[in-house]
Amino acid sequence: MSPASPPTQPVSAQPLTSQEMAQRLEQDPDFRVLRRLAPIHDFGAAPDAPDVRHVLVLDTETTGLSHQVDKIIELAMLLVQVDAGSGLPFGPVEIFEGFEDPGMPIPPVAQEVTGISDGMVQGQRLDDALVAAMVARADLVVAHNAGFDRPFVEARFPVFAGKAWACSFADIDWRAAGAGSSKLSALAQDHGWFYDAHRAQVDCHALLQVLARPVPKGTTTGLSQLIAAAAQSSFKLRATGSAFESKDLLKARGYRWDAESKVWFCTLADAQGLETELAWLKAEVYGLRSARVDIEALDSLVRYSARAGLLRQQAL
Repeated sequence: MSPASPPTQPVSAQPLTSQEMAQRLEQDPDFRVLRRLAPIHDFGAAPDAPDVRHVLVLDTETTGLSHQVDKIIELAMLLVQVDAGSGLPFGPVEIFEGFEDPGMPIPPVAQEVTGISDGMVQGQRLDDALVAAMVARADLVVAHNAGFDRPFVEARFPVFAGKAWACSFADIDWRAAGAGSSKLSALAQDHGWFYDAHRAQVDCHALLQVLARPVPKGTTTGLSQLIAAAAQSSFKLRATGSAFESKDLLKARGYRWDAESKVWFCTLADAQGLETELAWLKAEVYGLRSARVDIEALDSLVRYSARAGLLRQQAL
């Protein structure tokens, strides 16, 4: 009787690559895979007879939150051609990125958020001529918080004041689209991407790729919606002379308190919304009293800037 053969050893499986593991996990409904966002430097050939808009996507990193006392320490811009008909970018992406020495120590909180140190900006200055030339070719400037970025760049580069602006945070109704958050990092995650946030250029690449996709629950891209928003005026409505007792009603309606002017105000996206709000104010806040309210018209040349729009009074 021959001796027993030793047990057969199982053949070890070839280890899966990271890509193979990700593909398997994507097929399992209990897992969600996030991939590092890869910048797109060329969106490909132009469509037939494109209706071209040159869109400048912009982001700043600064020493703080006040454009009156704080300074830009990093500026990034992406200039891309967009077909207004489809809302899709095409062709190569032109890139600008640079540091600037603010002439003051970068506060620790700003260093922690941005990862930018005093040594990285020491002696650096943004190239005024390059910035001006790139901005001059833009039909529309887009930032994810234009109310923050626009006053900073206008204070540093006057060329920005003559450009139409749109805000991808405020001019797209992400909540209605089903997004859990309007933060850029969250919007990117909704598309399956992650990235190292709070550096200007990668933030710009993330924003451009989010806006190049259709907005959830819709058929138009974010770029399409921003081009349309820039073509319309919005309105800041101030409930001047409203009674103190109406404050809770106004607050519940979405009005905000302007402590400097001591007035409740709201912002309406279009003329139809303004007319609806004027009727509501007359019926619910002012009643039978005669009243005049302030209306500030904001087109894309002044919207999100520190400059005022066209102001008028209207009797209710």
